[in-house]
Amino acid sequence: MIVVATSDFEVYHGVVNELRDRGSQFTTLEPDESLPEQTAVVVTDEAHADEFENVTTIVAAPDEPRRAVDQALTAVRGDGGRTIIGVDPGRKPGIAVLAGEMVVAAFQVPLTDAVDVIQREASEAANPLVRIGDGSRLQGAKLVNDLEDVQVELVDETGTTPYLGTGARGMEDVLAAVNIARLEGELVDRREIEPTAGELQVIKDRSREQSEHNRAIDEGLARRVAAGELTIAEALLEHRADERDGEDDETA
Repeated sequence: MIVVATSDFEVYHGVVNELRDRGSQFTTLEPDESLPEQTAVVVTDEAHADEFENVTTIVAAPDEPRRAVDQALTAVRGDGGRTIIGVDPGRKPGIAVLAGEMVVAAFQVPLTDAVDVIQREASEAANPLVRIGDGSRLQGAKLVNDLEDVQVELVDETGTTPYLGTGARGMEDVLAAVNIARLEGELVDRREIEPTAGELQVIKDRSREQSEHNRAIDEGLARRVAAGELTIAEALLEHRADERDGEDDETA
């Protein structure tokens, strides 16, 4: 059983609401009350963190109740506290956070925000592991190379995208991330990818679509976008600056 024992109203309110939203069984009591015999985990505030003996104690921050509840549910299920983060790479990666077999959080964010989301979810997890699908080679390589201080596996993502029935459109990347999280992969530190001519052309076409003047970036800038050094918006700014410099040279 999860016991919420805190005198901090913000912690109490946040943790209890989060547990109710998850449909989890729990009870509440004052920090100085005796714990029930079936107590498996105590969620409390920082002021009472050292008051509970012989039981797993999780300290909840007022502004991060979800993280404390994730840790409590993981501890109750007895899976050793392993957090696995599955990632289906792409322009808007799907990200799924699993505690054992339970999905405790899911996200879909732009590629530029994905590393921050993954690092945040891994930062306070016990022994976290990130599993990234091997599709979308350029975006996946950027994620592998930009992640720090976390174990990363590259996973064969063949067959991880499920069939979606009526009303489920838009969920495929997140559901694929869940499946990726459940597959063992190969440990990697970096992933070096040489972009193909087709991949570079896709980047150029996307830059033309985003350009105010219907102009594509050159191959050099496209390669830097492919390597994750620039976003397309940043590459377009450099492209326009190079064009202005060229015009100034011609008029000088």
